[in-house]
Amino acid sequence: MKRKITTALKEWKQSKARKPLLVNGARQIGKTYSINEFGKTDFSGIVYINLETNPVIKTVFEGNIEPATLIPMLESHTDKRIIAGETLLFFDEIQASERALLSLKYFCEMAPQYHVVAAGSLLGVAVNREKYSFPVGKVDELNMYPFDFEEFLWAFGKDKLAEEIRSCYSEMAPLPKPLHQLALEMYNHYCIIGGMPAVISDFLEHNSFLTIKNPQSLILNEYIADMAKYAANTTAMKIRSCYNSIPTQLAKENRKFQYKVVQKGGTASIFGEAIEWLQSAGIALKCQKIEHALIPIKAYQDFSDFKLYMSDVGMLTMHSGLPAQMILTSIEADNTFMGVIAENFVAQSFTANSIPLFYWKSGDTAEIDFVIQHDEHVVPVEVKKGVRTRSGSMALFSKKYNSRFAIRISQKNLGFENDIKSVPLYAVHCI
Repeated sequence: MKRKITTALKEWKQSKARKPLLVNGARQIGKTYSINEFGKTDFSGIVYINLETNPVIKTVFEGNIEPATLIPMLESHTDKRIIAGETLLFFDEIQASERALLSLKYFCEMAPQYHVVAAGSLLGVAVNREKYSFPVGKVDELNMYPFDFEEFLWAFGKDKLAEEIRSCYSEMAPLPKPLHQLALEMYNHYCIIGGMPAVISDFLEHNSFLTIKNPQSLILNEYIADMAKYAANTTAMKIRSCYNSIPTQLAKENRKFQYKVVQKGGTASIFGEAIEWLQSAGIALKCQKIEHALIPIKAYQDFSDFKLYMSDVGMLTMHSGLPAQMILTSIEADNTFMGVIAENFVAQSFTANSIPLFYWKSGDTAEIDFVIQHDEHVVPVEVKKGVRTRSGSMALFSKKYNSRFAIRISQKNLGFENDIKSVPLYAVHCI
């Protein structure tokens, strides 16, 4: 399966200022597969070391971790040569060994001629920061996410459709009607299947929305197992409760995350650590409220007010129990949770494009789903589940902050009218 991270990996290899590379991301998003493929296609050999499933090799890092000592020992354990400039040395699940993570610093300082990549699923929560220092400034970092919609189209052999969407977006020209309908159909499929590689593979093999529940459930079980493994018992229960509450939180008319929904009497002091864990593990996305839509918008955050999305819209659909048929029949259905699905999809797409998540609210009178800083301008973004796009909030925001233009995401085709850029849901990855 073609992934966008492949381009970034190739650029890293060619960089003259290259450092060991650390690829961050949640479990089951395809880190191992993509890096292994990169090793096979761009190097004469690859030495793969999984530090979670191979406890014996972890002992290698308990002694001297300088490259001159480490490399011969790794060669001995793997029975493979590690040749500078020719071999990719890949440490997978590096969060399982803090000493292995620390070794990246010495590869940077003492042996920059080697190509070293490490991947971690829970680096933000698994590493004992009090005991081990993170190799700040000694590694290059890449963040990886589930398949975005464009990668999803590639996986289904819809490369031409993906090209047409990009081409029309660049010109803000409507997609031909048959392609527009096909793209919306693929968007609906994405909302059920999501961007997890194992789930996509299952659908491609069985062509069934029923069988994908099995790999989705397995992923959910892995998340829960990690909560128990990398957090104290009481904290793990809080993390799980917060995660399970996300569909309920988003289904409220006021989608602000409320601790009392998780548990009666819940507060930030009780559940704040759990929220940070979910965010650090990459399985939840936090969208912070801003009090004023001024430049720079980060400076006007209200840290007490945020929305929490799931990192994969397919997992949200499964976890909420929304029947696939409701998505497949008509996205204009009265079911208000369809708006939640669309909003989560946009949050996921923005995150994959490195767009920070912020939203704006003016008391109880108006709310803008997302706010983007574009150069010196602030751009309001509204998300609608269907083709009905009337909203007073957009006009209020644009007048208050003198916005040059706004973005409205919906089922409507591409277009630009009355200072509003109409972007169909299937083209959000182009923003």
